[in-house]
Amino acid sequence: MPCFSCVINENFSIQPRLDRYVSETLKLLSRSQIKARGLKAKVNGKDVKFSCHVKKGDKLDLNWSDAPPVDIIPQDIPIEVIYEDEKQIVINKAQGMVVHPGAGNRQGTLANALYFRRLKKSGSSSEGLRPGIVHRLDKDTSGLIIAAFDEETHAFLAEQFKTRKVQKYYIAIVQGAPKEIKGRIETFIARDQKDRRRFTVAANGRNSITAYKIIKNWNKYSLLLLRLRTGRTHQLRVHLRHIGCPILGDPIYSSADKLFPDASLMLHSKKLVITLAGEKEERVFSLPVPDRFTEVIEKLDRMNTNG
Repeated sequence: MPCFSCVINENFSIQPRLDRYVSETLKLLSRSQIKARGLKAKVNGKDVKFSCHVKKGDKLDLNWSDAPPVDIIPQDIPIEVIYEDEKQIVINKAQGMVVHPGAGNRQGTLANALYFRRLKKSGSSSEGLRPGIVHRLDKDTSGLIIAAFDEETHAFLAEQFKTRKVQKYYIAIVQGAPKEIKGRIETFIARDQKDRRRFTVAANGRNSITAYKIIKNWNKYSLLLLRLRTGRTHQLRVHLRHIGCPILGDPIYSSADKLFPDASLMLHSKKLVITLAGEKEERVFSLPVPDRFTEVIEKLDRMNTNG
């Protein structure tokens, strides 16, 4: 169990809370880790709460739990890296790749690939290595996703998702077209009680917001640019089905398409705007249109030209 002791030497114009002093001045743990790791604190020999304020001359005694061991099998799986440093990595996730191990999916995931990659770079030492996916993409959704290699970075990036500072843009080819060229879809989404694989619009669900814009329309199909304002499971898929424009190739929320019977889910995470750990300015990451989109778009263009 890690521990730390010190006497505070700083003069404060305003006495800081203990948790802020530990995270922002001592930089031992992030504020989210303070709770997760069960930090215990004494000030001048007395047990205290994290909301207490500290001052110059106070003696701190701190101890906390070790980070949980990584329960991931490292696997040498090819991934397309868009950006990488010692703290974080941005990947173009392939369609069909599961993000994180779960029941029935212990291997072959993005997390398995990331763990192998970091172990190889660190000389096979796993100490301090805690690879963590910051947000999620469905198995059949391709595109940009970011992961952290340590707890501090994960907390920093996750906070931006939590506070909705991150900008996430997707493209989708859908059946039909929204009534307006651009608009906003806002509903409540909950798990479908009749089918646990699905989510649905429901009054008892969580508030969910999606902005959309039609990029191109072919009468019975449309190419949309989507921006997630919230990040609920299956949000884009549920919202587009809700307005009568299910995503082409969606095996759960749309029916088989006569023109494109073999289409896979036409949803792609195309653009991500985020501040990386260790930086102050936002970074913009963007990907080209995937081949599976290009093939469908070219076919629709030919059909439209030929009448």
